Amino acid sequence: MLDSRAVTFEFQADGTNRTEQVTVDHLVIAGWTGRDEEAVEKHIAELEAIGVQRPPSTPCFYRMTAGLETTDDEIEVLGSNSSGEVEYFLLAHDGRLWVGVGSDHTDRKLETLDVTMSKQVCAKPVSSEVWALDDVREHWDELILRSYACEGSSQQLYQEGTLSNMLTPDSLIDRYTGDDGLAPGTLMFCGTFAVIGEMRGAARFEMEIEDPVLGRKIAHGYNVTTLPHSG
Repeated sequence: MLDSRAVTFEFQADGTNRTEQVTVDHLVIAGWTGRDEEAVEKHIAELEAIGVQRPPSTPCFYRMTAGLETTDDEIEVLGSNSSGEVEYFLLAHDGRLWVGVGSDHTDRKLETLDVTMSKQVCAKPVSSEVWALDDVREHWDELILRSYACEGSSQQLYQEGTLSNMLTPDSLIDRYTGDDGLAPGTLMFCGTFAVIGEMRGAARFEMEIEDPVLGRKIAHGYNVTTLPHSG
């Protein structure tokens, strides 16, 4: 029987590619990870506007059930109150750190009551492609995250920003673990940007991380199937 925590990734490093199945033992969602206090406050304010209490400190780290991460192109959610948000993620595997793009899909109604639970009830889509962190470390701040909210043939830019606006992987890991490493088998979502316009759900969510220096991009998208909420 396939372990529900097992995910197949395509590892890209040093000009080579390999595909390998990885068992994710620890899933962590980091929140409010911006370097710019003003930008962090903007994101907190947009969540406060929908009833979410501000965090006691920043950044925050939420432990999730390993197995929520998925490379599938469709997820199912309960009711119509959820939405995605683009994040880069770090994966600790084979003695190295790897970088991909994912969505911390969250139930926004439940988020007003319990932030941890609002994240726990939604699958976490992730790209199957990952880059070696060492290959992008020297131009890390130039990497770009984007997301799009899609309805039918309409694709609207939903989030965009460079990673110069967010804590570096080393800084974030240090704040989480107190040292310079993540345990093998850890997948950590590493924060997001404020949305363009209003926070909203969509039938399809697309996200990407672009490396303008090496001229490459990782992209992933997923459809959102809404299940009826019977109360």
